[in-house]
Amino acid sequence: MSDTQTLIENRPPSVANLFLERVAATPDAEAYRYPVPPAAGTGPDDWKSLSWAQAAQRVYAIAAGLVELGVGPQERVALASSTRVEWILADLGIMCAGAATTTVYPQTNDDESAFILSDSESKVMVAEDAAQLAKARARRAELPELRHVVVIDATGVEPDAADPDGWLLTLEDLEARGAAYLEKNPDIVRERVGAITKDQLATLIYTSGTTGRPKGVRLPHDNWSYMAKAIAATGLVSGEDVQYLWLPLAHVFGKVLTSGQIEVGHVTAVDGRVDKIIENLPVVQPTYMAAVPRIFEKVYNGVAAKAKAGGSAKYKIFQWAAGVAREYAKVSQDNFRRTGVASVPFKLASKHKAADRLVYGKLREAFGGRLRACVSGSAALAPEIGYFFAGAGVHILEGYGLTESSAASFVNPGEAYRTGTVGKPLPGTEVRIADDGEILLRGPGIMEGYHGLPDKTAEVLESDGWFHTGDIGELSNDGYLRITDRKKDLIKTSGGKYIAPAEVEGQFKAVCPYVSNILVHGADRNFCTALISLDEPSILEWAKENGLSGSSYAEVVAAPQTVQLVEGYVKELNEGLQRWQTIKKFKLLPRDLDIEHGELTPSLKLKRPVVEREYKGLLDEMYAGSREG
Repeated sequence: MSDTQTLIENRPPSVANLFLERVAATPDAEAYRYPVPPAAGTGPDDWKSLSWAQAAQRVYAIAAGLVELGVGPQERVALASSTRVEWILADLGIMCAGAATTTVYPQTNDDESAFILSDSESKVMVAEDAAQLAKARARRAELPELRHVVVIDATGVEPDAADPDGWLLTLEDLEARGAAYLEKNPDIVRERVGAITKDQLATLIYTSGTTGRPKGVRLPHDNWSYMAKAIAATGLVSGEDVQYLWLPLAHVFGKVLTSGQIEVGHVTAVDGRVDKIIENLPVVQPTYMAAVPRIFEKVYNGVAAKAKAGGSAKYKIFQWAAGVAREYAKVSQDNFRRTGVASVPFKLASKHKAADRLVYGKLREAFGGRLRACVSGSAALAPEIGYFFAGAGVHILEGYGLTESSAASFVNPGEAYRTGTVGKPLPGTEVRIADDGEILLRGPGIMEGYHGLPDKTAEVLESDGWFHTGDIGELSNDGYLRITDRKKDLIKTSGGKYIAPAEVEGQFKAVCPYVSNILVHGADRNFCTALISLDEPSILEWAKENGLSGSSYAEVVAAPQTVQLVEGYVKELNEGLQRWQTIKKFKLLPRDLDIEHGELTPSLKLKRPVVEREYKGLLDEMYAGSREG
């Protein structure tokens, strides 16, 4: 048996066990960094640290506090908060109490929050602030199971006479109660952790359904223990790393990163404020971070738009450097694949050195200057954007997984990564491609099933453990997976041609520096159209230089010169497509798509049915007068 197999097969039953082992092994090592905003309200954040022993003191107090509140093994504790260090401490406290975390996105509205709390039968809710508390208060009558709400940040929280006695606590209160309980019962946390079995429920994550109610995905403790060991076995991260963690922890992609960190023992800097990413990177100076493609697209578009705003000479240099980066990445990856050495011809190496001095070096500095690699997941990254970053020395390792497979089923292997693929399966995960091209997965990361929905579980999970992902893909001879599209998202035109919209959308994002979101439409139509929203800061900057200074976003996108600008990029896109894939018509949307209107998931994936329903009028307008059929 190999060392990797031994590492994975001899895993403990839960991440709670791994946490206790980590604290015992490196109590004084730094575990977490987190920002504390300045008291004056202005100026840079002050970053504080917690060692593993300090983190454990708080985790054990939270765990004991939950036990004291009467929370039993596998009973659910809802966690409704943005990404912050207290999210991680609370989640670990819940697991160390033997209970199970129900994750709730902070953007979730009152109605859906109430559904999740009710469906999960959550006994306690950990709420980030007054806004999250208000959701529970608004639906308290519908939630008889909810015995307590624990507020992390009590700023602005007012007493409510309607609150039952003892119903509302602060996190500080809970930890104080837990600390007192530990004094009388010092072994309670170890006892609870020791009683956890691998098949006990650890996490209930509700998938953001594009239609109807979300489904609760049941992920037992063994899923996370396996993920922690499998991530360590890839060798992609080490104890010397500094991770910058900003992804939503209510999402499976963010959550899996916390498990891997505990096993490896490196530092994690935690701050979920997306608007602080650019400011935080030079401060945190991460060696690795995970992100969704939208972040890389925004960085790429921002750099391109800035170069364009600097005049034609500056933009020409950027375009040249971007072309060199892509060529360098493609040639070096191809050579590595064939020979095991990422070599490039002398002439290309010379051009790359010059482009590095002019463009790439500044880009790497913007990421903090120490970044070894980024992991990208949750949706497909446009290969042309991936090649650009690879050639610029920001190595993006695409990965793949679903909520139902505990997030990380595939990841690109370090130096041998291949842009445009999601890499190889994690050790211990099996994959096969069905006759219709669907990717099937089997292994210790696969969910137990959907909460209270045996029929829905049976639709995707076979009795022998194979899980139907709903994604279409291809496996190379040496095991690299390429995702081509969602099975249900494939478009079949009225002419009988199949189109993968995500592929066309990705290519457009690499061509147009002003795009924010694009939806390609064409199912049962005789040609393809697109709905396009533009990146507000970039297009308003462009507007200043093009006679539209002072105009609002809606006015800018309605202006003929903006439509003409985008039309040029659509033509450029079409030149590289098959005739039946080309975009014949497009409409610019009056505002960007967002989570608040339900058009994007919290991980920034497009909800196609929602967008198509909302903008049905614009779509119909583009097909008006054309002969369908």
